[in-house]
Amino acid sequence: MKIAACRQAASVFALAVAAPVYAQNAPHNGDIGVQEIIVTAQKREESLNTVPLSVSAASGTKLAEQGVTNVSDLVKVVPGFNFTESAFATPVYTLRGIGFYDTSLAAKPTVSIYQDQVAAPFSIMTRGATLDLERVEVLKGPQGTLFGSNATGGAINYIAAKPTSTFKAGLDAGVNNFGEVSGGGFLSGPITDTLKARVAVRTEQGGAWQRSYTRNDKLGDRNFTSGRILLDFTPSERLHIQFNANGFIDKSDGQAAQLIGVVALSNPARLGPLATYPTAPRNNRSADWTPEQRPRHDDWFYQLSLRGDYKLNDSLTLTSITSWSDYHNDSDIDPDGTSLRDYFYNTTGKITAISQELRLAGKVDTLSYILGGNFSSEKTYQQDDAGPYDQSTPAYNFVDAGLGIPFSVYSQYARQKYVNKAVFANIDYDLGDKFSFHGGVRYTDTNIDFAGCTADRGYALGLGIQNLVNAIRGGAGLSPITIAPNSCVTIFASSLTVGEVRNTLNEDNVSWRAGVDFKPGKGKLFYASVSRGYKSGSFPMLSASDSHQFNPVTQESITAYELGTKLTLFNRLAQVNAAVFYYDYADKQLKGRVIANPNVFGPLEALVNVPRSQVKGAEIQVDLAPMRGLKFSLGATYLETKIKDHFVNYDSYGNQVDFDGSPFPYTPKVQIVADGQYDWLLNARTGAFLGGNVTYQSSTQAVLGDPLRTPSAQLSANGGLSIGAYTLVDLRAGLTFADKRYRLTAFVRNLGNTYYWTNATRITDTTVRFAGRPQTFGLSISARY
Repeated sequence: MKIAACRQAASVFALAVAAPVYAQNAPHNGDIGVQEIIVTAQKREESLNTVPLSVSAASGTKLAEQGVTNVSDLVKVVPGFNFTESAFATPVYTLRGIGFYDTSLAAKPTVSIYQDQVAAPFSIMTRGATLDLERVEVLKGPQGTLFGSNATGGAINYIAAKPTSTFKAGLDAGVNNFGEVSGGGFLSGPITDTLKARVAVRTEQGGAWQRSYTRNDKLGDRNFTSGRILLDFTPSERLHIQFNANGFIDKSDGQAAQLIGVVALSNPARLGPLATYPTAPRNNRSADWTPEQRPRHDDWFYQLSLRGDYKLNDSLTLTSITSWSDYHNDSDIDPDGTSLRDYFYNTTGKITAISQELRLAGKVDTLSYILGGNFSSEKTYQQDDAGPYDQSTPAYNFVDAGLGIPFSVYSQYARQKYVNKAVFANIDYDLGDKFSFHGGVRYTDTNIDFAGCTADRGYALGLGIQNLVNAIRGGAGLSPITIAPNSCVTIFASSLTVGEVRNTLNEDNVSWRAGVDFKPGKGKLFYASVSRGYKSGSFPMLSASDSHQFNPVTQESITAYELGTKLTLFNRLAQVNAAVFYYDYADKQLKGRVIANPNVFGPLEALVNVPRSQVKGAEIQVDLAPMRGLKFSLGATYLETKIKDHFVNYDSYGNQVDFDGSPFPYTPKVQIVADGQYDWLLNARTGAFLGGNVTYQSSTQAVLGDPLRTPSAQLSANGGLSIGAYTLVDLRAGLTFADKRYRLTAFVRNLGNTYYWTNATRITDTTVRFAGRPQTFGLSISARY
């Protein structure tokens, strides 16, 4: 399969390179050479190739050409970026090996997402970020000085297409072979001499691509609509105000998991029909889910932001950015990979967030500086109701055989409040024509208040916990307790009581960055930098039998060393950007297990800190535009990650393991992205294009340690908790009319129908994986006025 995929990739680019050979006598359109991209990676406009940072940037046109319609699609254009479909619908983003696999709504990411410099503080809020873009910028490495905590891996900044000075409009529509229909467009232009507006909307409907392998049923319909309103107000030469209202409504199906094995660690007899349930066929489409409890979303989000820029004088600007975000979640999640009512979640939640940034940006001679402060506050609530909806329907692991407690019927909830305050400064100082110095520092103070527990749902869980606790209390000579129906049942080991767990985490840190760059000539940049960034501590959201499971992990930090170059070659026919880097990682946060006291339940899921680990890597990005109409890009990342020293914890199946030397989960050693396209004219107003994209990722794992070390030969044979290497090939071809105002595109994605998956995990008694999309082909049209 790998050989076939590589042959497909070679064929695609042979066609892309050969096309100009047969058409070189035809007239060509477009400019020769790699086009300059202006970015705001350092919160000011500058050319991408003069920024002394590792930044991947792509225009809105390129994103549209490559079919990038959501954050997960960035793997097609950003080497080193990885997207993981979690079992509980929260996306997990990893950049250069730095990620945080926590599936709760309130999980703070290590890769921060921004829209026009306004933060989406939680990954679950980022689903509509790719609407109507001017470009996307992906900053790699710790970005704590300018973008704050929780950017230890990097930051992704989506730049929306702005209102225009003249009237413009666009329409886009598409359909694929699974019946998914998409449509949208924008209107942009002046309302008055000082006020401009842009309105954009997009909707995606239908397209069920998963199919049950035990019955006639399908899953995967999209029902997702996003929109944005932008207003630009310029009442004077000195004042510019921007208002942004954006949001989405998501009523789509969720993704079902593929069963790859069943594991019973306590009593196999309790499995019932699970023991003989067939595993999923090895293809992208086959999966299974409970018919009466289909995975589905009923979520919505909106964000309002107001930015004002006031020029105090010709070299000093005051900027204020204020935002309000509101997210509501109601999702049914069926992650066990079967049609049985083995494990089921209904997750409801709410997030409200406000933020305020105030900064001064100025320049004095060859010194540019930014001084500012930031305040943010977020309130989150999540409740998970697990198990069957009604008591009359049996759950197949309803009662734990050892304790007589129905663990699969319960609720869990968590309330959290985050308050973050920061001050920061950044300078860029030119030391003559060839050398520049860069420095930045940010002080951050973070406070998190937490309250949560596992709760009875009135189906005898409270009675089971009451009997267990009273048995222990009786042995200790203590009087019995009574647990009221529908109340908290999380156990406090110190007092042998139950109740809601409340805790507070207060932390502060100083992020910093220093660097120097050397410009020996036009189009040549060499830079060296060292930086430190932090991710705030975190409380987990999980089914906690013991209060210790709710203990927070403390903040993690990365000290990053990087050497890089950006070279514009052959009169702009080629651009080569490359870097080598080393990350010294302290207190990495991940999901592990703890032993409570008294040890009644065995190893229990919790968040833990890994004291020491590291990342070493290299990266290269090559862009070529050797002739009119032809463009080609190649990006590659090589990573080595590992846990340093001894770190003893438990794997997903309860085995105690020393993870010394283990690589990080969800971190392939090699990632390659390549894209090529050739445009040529058929006549004065009609053109054609042919392009393709190749994405390669080497194998990785979804857990620390040996992913094949499982208690089941069946799981080992199916790959266990590993993620196999894969190569994906996309093709596109089409026609343009009326000087490219109209475009018709035919596309195929995953040309070879390669079977691949982005996650594998254990869900109680089952081990499952989440497959990638199968071969998909279709047509899209666009019109610009």
